[in-house]
Amino acid sequence: MATLYDTLGVKKGASAEEVKKAYRKLAAQYHPDKNPGDAAAEEKFKEVQNAYDTLSDQEKRKQYDRFGSTNGRRGPGFDPRDGNFGGGGGGGNFTINDLGDLGDLFGGIFNRGQAGRARPQPERGADIEVPVSLSFEDSLRGLETKIPVEVTTACRECGGSGAEPGTSPVICPECHGRGVISESQGLFALSQPCPRCRGNGTVIEKPCKKCKGSGRERRTKRYTVKIPAGVKNGTRIRLKGKGELGESGGAPGDLYVVTRVEPSKKFERRGADLLIEVPVTYTEAALGATVEVPTPYGERVSLKVPAGTQDGRLLRIRGHGAPKLGGSGKGDLIARLRVSVPKKLSKKEREALEELQKLSHDDPREALFS
Repeated sequence: MATLYDTLGVKKGASAEEVKKAYRKLAAQYHPDKNPGDAAAEEKFKEVQNAYDTLSDQEKRKQYDRFGSTNGRRGPGFDPRDGNFGGGGGGGNFTINDLGDLGDLFGGIFNRGQAGRARPQPERGADIEVPVSLSFEDSLRGLETKIPVEVTTACRECGGSGAEPGTSPVICPECHGRGVISESQGLFALSQPCPRCRGNGTVIEKPCKKCKGSGRERRTKRYTVKIPAGVKNGTRIRLKGKGELGESGGAPGDLYVVTRVEPSKKFERRGADLLIEVPVTYTEAALGATVEVPTPYGERVSLKVPAGTQDGRLLRIRGHGAPKLGGSGKGDLIARLRVSVPKKLSKKEREALEELQKLSHDDPREALFS
């Protein structure tokens, strides 16, 4: 069976310096950051780390040389509740002092996860909202435009590593790449993120001058966005992955382009329908007529006004409204008829109306007294 010395490739009597040198070489070779997604390399890194944890500690190394265990325990039959700590396989009795730090007995449960290190969890980047102003006509036609967005990106000088070009991050000498340090608390060894590398397992000895070691910089980028026909004021258009950069390898956030549509002087938006006020004369309303109505697309359509039309009546012109988002076709153009009363009358108009008044038997206020 391979020993911890075999794992590091050193002899049993190797000096502390030889053990450290062998560890650094193997840790750099099998470090997870150098072998992303390689399960075999990660497992080998854990074996190398475990071997170094034991052989670099004088007391643990004595325990290992004496009992042949990676945690200083005997083989089967060992019971920490036994006052003499006796066990099968011979070797005599020993006291709690012989074991050194009992916290190591429980390190596998309370000290480390399966990966052997507490690396920062990937965190998704923040979403960004950017407004874009549109004319009413452009909101109906749709358009393609470029928008400037200030975002956090990987530093162009160091490529996001945070290290000065020509150098790279090195294994943290404090935690030896694990990202955590352990502190003995009686029977247990409690772990916490390494203060030197902040849990990353690596440190930057020569920070990039441009980003000061952060690996990030603020830049203004220009994105092309297609605004579909029929957007309303406040419509949100999503550009996936164009938001802020994620943390610790996390996915970037999204960019949301929010439309700000200028109001129209003629048309009022009602979903996919458009409302327009259409003035008609009192004779057109009374006798009926055909009038022209403008559409937002620059054309004119004919509208038949029925005889006896009252002020405020709504008439629908189908298919001349706004494009339907996420659907097909268009809404309707709705004409609200407004009977126009002239402020001044010519002599003949007045005489004609007076004659009409004499002939009319209609009383619009009759219902008020019934």
